[in-house]
Amino acid sequence: MTTDPNTETELEAAVFRRLVEHLRGRSDVQNIDLMNLAGFCRNCLSNWYEEAAKARGLEVSRDDARQRVYGMPYAEWKAKHQREASPAQDAAFKSTHKH
Repeated sequence: MTTDPNTETELEAAVFRRLVEHLRGRSDVQNIDLMNLAGFCRNCLSNWYEEAAKARGLEVSRDDARQRVYGMPYAEWKAKHQREASPAQDAAFKSTHKH
């Protein structure tokens, strides 16, 4: 399939919106699980959104970017959905993420 650049951008944007909606509906999946399995999480997506906006000269705060991904303020999402990481989750994260 060959597409023009505008169509390609529209398709990529649609995929991103679907991914974000999917993650909003799966609040049972913790960020640490995503990090341990896929190497990225909701926070990564919001950071990438913020970086992309800034690369285009747009001012987007970290909080605004997170709200776009989480669908609510980050503090609210954490209070409603985030659980403490288990020792096994924490150990898996530390063994694969050296930052």
